[in-house]
Amino acid sequence: ITVVTWNVGTAMPPNDVTSLLHLNTGETNDVDMIAIGLQEVNSKINKRLKDALFTDQWSELFMDVLSPFHFILVSTVRMQGVILLVFAKYYHLPFLQDIQTDCTRTGLGGYWGNKGGVSVRLSIFGHMVCFLNCHLPAHLEKAEQRKEDFATILHMQQFEGPVANGILDHDLVFWFGDLNFRIESLDICFVKYAIDSNVLSQLWEKDQLNIAKNTWPVLRGFQEGPLNFPPTFKFDVGTNKYDSSAKKRKPAWTDRILWKIKPPSKGLGTGGHRPSQGVLSVSQLCYCSHMEYTVSDHKPVAAIFAVQFASKVDKPPVEIYVADEWSRPEQAVVRYKMAVGFHRSSWDWIGLYRVGFRHPKDYVSYVWARSDDGERCLEKQLCAQVMFSEEALPKGNGEYILGYYSNTSSSIAGVTEPFQISLPRSEEGSSSTDSSGSSSEEDDSTLVLLAPKSRSPSPGKMKRHRSRSPSLAKFQGLILRPSSRDRGTSRSPSPQSRCSLPRSIPTIHLPHEGLGHHEVKSKELGQAAESPDSSSFYQTVQEQSGLRRVSADSSLTKADPRNLGLLPALRLEMIDQALGRRQESADQGYYPCQRMSATSPPGCGTSPKEGDSP
Repeated sequence: ITVVTWNVGTAMPPNDVTSLLHLNTGETNDVDMIAIGLQEVNSKINKRLKDALFTDQWSELFMDVLSPFHFILVSTVRMQGVILLVFAKYYHLPFLQDIQTDCTRTGLGGYWGNKGGVSVRLSIFGHMVCFLNCHLPAHLEKAEQRKEDFATILHMQQFEGPVANGILDHDLVFWFGDLNFRIESLDICFVKYAIDSNVLSQLWEKDQLNIAKNTWPVLRGFQEGPLNFPPTFKFDVGTNKYDSSAKKRKPAWTDRILWKIKPPSKGLGTGGHRPSQGVLSVSQLCYCSHMEYTVSDHKPVAAIFAVQFASKVDKPPVEIYVADEWSRPEQAVVRYKMAVGFHRSSWDWIGLYRVGFRHPKDYVSYVWARSDDGERCLEKQLCAQVMFSEEALPKGNGEYILGYYSNTSSSIAGVTEPFQISLPRSEEGSSSTDSSGSSSEEDDSTLVLLAPKSRSPSPGKMKRHRSRSPSLAKFQGLILRPSSRDRGTSRSPSPQSRCSLPRSIPTIHLPHEGLGHHEVKSKELGQAAESPDSSSFYQTVQEQSGLRRVSADSSLTKADPRNLGLLPALRLEMIDQALGRRQESADQGYYPCQRMSATSPPGCGTSPKEGDSP
């Protein structure tokens, strides 16, 4: 298990995090899970609104980097700027069950989430493990406040289920984050001398967390590896130099990773048997900082653990059987068998994933696991069977994985080994793709708002457009094409290439011939829009002879944009383009509209009159 903590200081993600995740070493093949704790992710209101539409850029970055290594996002939780991400290799997913998250605010007396803790707990092969990412109060003199906040987090976070209701009830706890413990007594000159001379051991005994581990009962049993790396705070952003500002903060090991193994219970264990000794052991293989990252005033810290235990689970909850290759649509038959005690639901589904998928909702297509004899198959331990329709199957050649998604546990309960799909591409599908690709190059700065489509499995028609982002459930139809200069840095999903879009997005506009003067009241226009004949109020513009004219026969003239789900399609033009058209209109005797009502298009007169309101 690899654990990473990083206070990113509201910075944008770097381009490369492979060294931070130790993906460029041979250790990657042995890592089964990765937990990433971030603090101070940009959580200003405009950024949070964007993150409500799209997955935040940090999560997108880690999913993009880890998916080629077959790591899948198991769970994530966010509390303002504090984020926790847990990844695992895809073949472990059926053995990761009872996944729950929680968060506790401790900022401003518990009302603000800039400080506090977020956690993900889950059962790993039958053993209960909890990952806890914390951001505790800053400053040297706030050590007692840090203790109180940590105790509050442990007390407040409670989980459902028969076992491990509290954080410390888990068999194994990983506690990490910006814990903000400082170095006491020693002045800044001596601290920097010890760092430059590489005699870090002289600073350990004055580290507040080392002192607290021996004196605070709440920290009893927590372990940490030796601090053989320089203090990770505070640096000048963009450099490896410690704080050179007027405040000249003393360097400190604020970013830490600890773990705790639950001590064996006294007396008899469950079932009247004494608990076996040594059922779970942890060895720390690596504990280091990464000085190469300079986007924040903190350096990230990573640790790699070898966790050994006796597996309590031998078989996944659902076993899936499939042919080695699908070369014809009639071969797309899936047989599955549910284990005794598995809680099936009529909302369970089987997803078809490309090898390298990023999270459980990142499917190509799906089919409901609604076999008519499902209950009988579960009771008698027989195999149920479902089949993918020809329209739902991807065309072309590729490697895929099937996964059974349990709605009850909100996790994947069974997966297959990769298998091959080799279906001929249809001419219609390729032409659609070509037209989509050409249209995407025509206009970089277009915001297209389409009618919403469900991104979670739906009993309706199979959808062609899907999102790779797990947090777009409420804004399914939104497609954002960034401008060309932003496209290189954007980490938000860009699924427009997966669905056909028109080559030209119509612009709502009314010519001067068919409109009254400027002084027409917006209220009257609004009433016209609300009238039964309002369909004629919205008209489509066609490009003819260099001028924009209204086509009354267009399909959009009969459509009320309020019924499109969000808004009518809009063309967003660059400022210089808009000003150029404005100048052309002025040269030809036309004058642009001065304002746009929320309920009606603008009215454009032939000439401005003295005394008109803007």
